[in-house]
Amino acid sequence: MTREGDAKTSAFAVETLGERRHPSPLRLSTTHGDSIADFTNDEATILCDPTSLERAGRGGQTWAPGSRFELAGPRPHNYFRGEDVTAAIVTCGGLCPGLNSVIRGLVHQLWFGYGVRRILGVRYGFRGLGQNALEPMKLDPTAVRHIHRLGGTILGSSRGPLPASEMVDSLQRLGVNVFFCVGGDGTMRGCEAIHREVKARGAKIAVLGIPKTIDNDIPYVERTFGYLTAVSIAEQAISAAHVEAESAYNGIGVVKLMGRHSGYISAAATLASRDVNLVLVPELPFELDGPDGVIAYMRQRLTARDHAVVVVAEGAGQHLLDASGDTDASGNKRLADIGRYLRDRFKRDLAELDVTVKYIDPSYIIRAAPANAADAIFCGQLAEDAVHAAMAGKTGMVLGLWHDRFTHVPLAAVIASQKRLDLDGSFWRNVMDSTGQPALLGADLTAASARA
Repeated sequence: MTREGDAKTSAFAVETLGERRHPSPLRLSTTHGDSIADFTNDEATILCDPTSLERAGRGGQTWAPGSRFELAGPRPHNYFRGEDVTAAIVTCGGLCPGLNSVIRGLVHQLWFGYGVRRILGVRYGFRGLGQNALEPMKLDPTAVRHIHRLGGTILGSSRGPLPASEMVDSLQRLGVNVFFCVGGDGTMRGCEAIHREVKARGAKIAVLGIPKTIDNDIPYVERTFGYLTAVSIAEQAISAAHVEAESAYNGIGVVKLMGRHSGYISAAATLASRDVNLVLVPELPFELDGPDGVIAYMRQRLTARDHAVVVVAEGAGQHLLDASGDTDASGNKRLADIGRYLRDRFKRDLAELDVTVKYIDPSYIIRAAPANAADAIFCGQLAEDAVHAAMAGKTGMVLGLWHDRFTHVPLAAVIASQKRLDLDGSFWRNVMDSTGQPALLGADLTAASARA
């Protein structure tokens, strides 16, 4: 395998299986301005930070000055011919709006764009590559005709990987030479393990990740599919909480949203709603007690306005709770329920105000929804560019979005860190402006960050 890209020494250089010798079957142009959509060359890149304020360390993402991502898109020549390809698709982890849209987009581009006629759907996540797994589903345009209108995934899903050697054994037994992994951070770790095993064997299998997480916490990826749908449905839950809060004397509406390590959904839904008075996210340490804590702020808010709406991400405030210390099948620490804890503390500690507390957790409603219009467009674009990359022999990479351009990001970079809200940035400033809450709530942010 070789590396290509504008900066061959860059941490974001993408691997390729070898020389591309086969002219693309796509009827595109190499001449700009002729009113025919153009191919993309490997020399086409985008700066990680095109501003004059370039600096490292934003929200857990780091890059050296001048670093670039390779732009996605169809190449004039491909490594694979469509008639020689057996493609496989797997969906892993929790459900997310848009999974079926991505599956459909992959199948359509493989079939109609490149003439691939053997497309396999791996059943129930990585366990579908085990020794005793169900036979893969055969996919074609008829099989995926209406699935984009459905929530969930027709392939099924599961958490947790198998040994990489076992999964690659299955891929080789099935004759797969193009493999698409659709999932979140745990799936991307499994995808990278598969890529390393393929590379160690010298096998010519293109391994590509398509980042799926409504938490939007994949580093070097501006937005993941399902995120906008999640924000839209979350905003509806916040609206219901606001109605409940306003309809009771000293009413409090508490909404718990997804966000294990990152508070993007909570922050964005807060901005969409504009009715939230307090938002709590994993990135921001806080205390409930004390003169500057959450309880004191809520007492002040209720005294002034008679109601309050609180949004909390599931990973926020875990230091206040007795977590089990267990992990799930994906290796994630099991979280204690911060939403119910806040509900109970508000009832107890604000009892003198005769509060009425209503609690809403829309998590599974959000996960099971089909993609909205914005995500449906996005899923199709991601799928198409993933196929273009695979047919060109790109491997060990993830399809990303950066400054509104689709990009190629090495899997190794994606799994090396975690994207988090930048509390010094303009997005979080907008959230603070919307809620009017104090920047700090009874916690020394610097000290807390140092402890973490």
